[in-house]
Amino acid sequence: MSAVLFVSGAEPPAELSLLSHSVSRVPSAAQALLEADSADVIVVDGRSELAGARSACTTLGQAVDTPILLIVAVTGLAVLSPEWGFSDFVAEGSEPAELDARIRILARTNSDPDVLTAGPIRVDGAAYSASVDGEPLDLTYTEFELLRYLMQHPGRVLSRETLVSQVWGYDYYGGTRTVDVHVRRLRAKLGQFDHYIGTVRNVGYRFASAREGNRAG
Repeated sequence: MSAVLFVSGAEPPAELSLLSHSVSRVPSAAQALLEADSADVIVVDGRSELAGARSACTTLGQAVDTPILLIVAVTGLAVLSPEWGFSDFVAEGSEPAELDARIRILARTNSDPDVLTAGPIRVDGAAYSASVDGEPLDLTYTEFELLRYLMQHPGRVLSRETLVSQVWGYDYYGGTRTVDVHVRRLRAKLGQFDHYIGTVRNVGYRFASAREGNRAG
């Protein structure tokens, strides 16, 4: 059972009430900031007030490390962006099991250093698996290690030389060009979420920073 902090002026959705988690409600992001440390997951209500939900996610994403789950109406899915700052999202009306799974994954991620998440991207070092939006990624060993290393250093500009030494090893003599090749392959596999890996001209690469509201690129 996880401690869930629900941010909304309205009552939690029925699906959330049916779960075994301990749910407490606060009316605003400002109040959520005061209670975030006691929560395993923060759930932001975006069912009707999408602009307010975006503001709440951005405020919380820049100030706390607690994972943020956004509940949004199906009609609002098209406008979602990593810049909002949520860790994951779920559509209004989803089955309770789906909502429960999202909360459990985020809660476990918050306490498990082997699990890294950035928006829909999830890497589990212990299981040696990676996924996007719950769909497994078919990565080579090097692609997995590169993605994991990038995600372990969100917001930092990593030179090609650093990536070669940390991912390929100090005894690798193939040159830094291989980094560009592997990043290109990684981005192709991330699909619409390829912007999480940003290019820093003439230097290297930079993964999305959670402290910047999961802003990527």
